[in-house]
Amino acid sequence: MNYNNLNFQGMTADQQLQAAEAFPVLMRKVYVWMALALAITGFTAYAVATSPGILQLIYGNSAVLWGLVIAEFALVIGLSAAISRLLLTTATLMFVLYSVINGAMLSSLFMVYTASSISTVFFITAGTFGVMAFVGYTTKTDLSSMGKILFMALIGLVIATIVNVFVKSSAFDLILCYVGVLVFVGLTAWDSQKIKQMLLQAPDAGETSQKLALLGALTLYLDFINLFIYLLRIFGKRE
Repeated sequence: MNYNNLNFQGMTADQQLQAAEAFPVLMRKVYVWMALALAITGFTAYAVATSPGILQLIYGNSAVLWGLVIAEFALVIGLSAAISRLLLTTATLMFVLYSVINGAMLSSLFMVYTASSISTVFFITAGTFGVMAFVGYTTKTDLSSMGKILFMALIGLVIATIVNVFVKSSAFDLILCYVGVLVFVGLTAWDSQKIKQMLLQAPDAGETSQKLALLGALTLYLDFINLFIYLLRIFGKRE
């Protein structure tokens, strides 16, 4: 670890030691929480996909489907906006609940793509994500300007996707998938650097800092899931 990045100004020797020891602990929590959330999502998606009754409940009832969609948005917005006011336990449970609901929603992928192609694309995503997260973590280049461009590109991608719902152009949809891959590959590197810089400033590994680590885990989880979906739409083999 590069201790020169830590802001030790005004800290006592004990506080400096706490800050130095906190960073690796917090970074480890980011990736552990993210990995657990992905595991929960994957297990839930498979369990729902292999349960005709639950599938019928979700996709045969528009009220249930829309309820899950709204719950997803509410949990992400609530967790991101109110993280400072929430207890760590509450925030963690909200993250777990979001992972479960997202898994239920992603169960539909098993009805569209073959299980083997889903597995293959998952490993492609994991490798791509790992490389870009490492780049973002280790690079000395400031990626903040790139992050602003990527965020604007993400907004444009969302708008274009909504437009294509009505246009229904398969060629345009494929283009959007490639753009989506590029956007989330870049966001993975940017978010990794941003999370590192944020946690480098943590004075200790207390609850407040752990909540920031949890928020970082949610950010990287969303990057991974979106990258996976776009890659699956490009390379996935349909049933």
